[in-house]
Amino acid sequence: MKAIVYKKFGNTGVLELVEETIPTVKADQVLVKMKVFSINPMDWKIRKGEMKLMSGSKFPKHTGADFAGIVENIGSAVTGIQKGDEVFGVVRDMMKEGVSAEYVVVPALLIWKKPSNISFAQAAAIPVVGTAAVTALNKMGNIGSETSILINGATGGFGMFLLQLLKQKNATVTAVTNSKGMELATTWGADLVIDYAKENVITQNTSYDIVIDLSGKMGYKNARHIMKPKAIFLNPTPKPIDIPLSIFKNLFRTQKHVVVLSSPSTKHTAVLLTALKNGLQVEVNKVFPFADFQKAYQYAEQGGYIGKVLVEVN
Repeated sequence: MKAIVYKKFGNTGVLELVEETIPTVKADQVLVKMKVFSINPMDWKIRKGEMKLMSGSKFPKHTGADFAGIVENIGSAVTGIQKGDEVFGVVRDMMKEGVSAEYVVVPALLIWKKPSNISFAQAAAIPVVGTAAVTALNKMGNIGSETSILINGATGGFGMFLLQLLKQKNATVTAVTNSKGMELATTWGADLVIDYAKENVITQNTSYDIVIDLSGKMGYKNARHIMKPKAIFLNPTPKPIDIPLSIFKNLFRTQKHVVVLSSPSTKHTAVLLTALKNGLQVEVNKVFPFADFQKAYQYAEQGGYIGKVLVEVN
């Protein structure tokens, strides 16, 4: 089978197409013929070596974590899934595993049947950012109409899910995006939308109960200027040092810096599947052909797009 790998840390130029053996399944695993896989910011953070403390430095490495496809084979202990099922899923450990190949083997617990009313691309866009959005929502605690929330970078994949989930909680949400994302941000539930090219949210005379930085460009130090005295800052794109450091420093400050670490599970996916039934939208920005994998990652890393970017394999 064809697979995308990299044999050293670096930019998109280190990605290459190679031939590999189709993996075999263990008792609790499922072999999926890949249709499409999703691109997430963590992909290039790992590839560039920014997460090597957690990803390790063993090569070659695959990229990509969530995907959709058709079941090719199942392990002897797998139930509820059969060959030919249309499914979507995610790897167990995105720091050390990847799905950028024509076939992938994953635990059956991390495979779900694809709803018939969404495409393979939409399904592949769900697990990583959808789970992160559910996790962030849980980190926010009890929220309601009096809770003021700022989402910086609100119309990427993560923001797309989070805005719509927050709408169901009746929170008061301000979304920061570009001019292209303003209409969708409103559709997805934002009460106020700010175009970052025209206004600097940091210098405005408004403070929030919760600030979540999905762009990774604001940071806790800047966010403190627009946080209420007992507000929380949610950081879903932490550097490794942020994890222990935030826990320690939070002991001495009222404005908390909370790292959002998520792990896909059936519990989180159930929330997302229910939301899909209730009208949750999944916006696909662009699907690149397999042969254009370098262009796909170059496009994704530039940012500024709405929704999710994916790579079509078969």
